[in-house]
Amino acid sequence: MDKKNAMRAGSVAAGTTLMMLLMSSPALALTRDDGDDPGPGLNVLETLGLYVALPIVLFLVIAGLVMVLDKSKKQA
Repeated sequence: MDKKNAMRAGSVAAGTTLMMLLMSSPALALTRDDGDDPGPGLNVLETLGLYVALPIVLFLVIAGLVMVLDKSKKQA
C-alpha cells in the first residue's frame, strides 16, 4: 500500500472514530429512572471471575468437546 492510500485509510478511521465519539450521548449514569432499584455491586474477584475466568473456562470446555467428539479420521 502506498503512502497516499495509508493516509486516506488513517484519516477515514480517525474521522469515523471522532464522529462516533461526538455523536454518542453520555450514559447519564447518575440520573435514576422511576422504579430503578440497582442491586449490590460486584467486588473485584467477582468481576474478574464473571468477565474473564468464566469465558475462558467456557471456551476451553467447548474446544475440548470439539476435539473429543471430532469424528474425522486423523491423517498420520
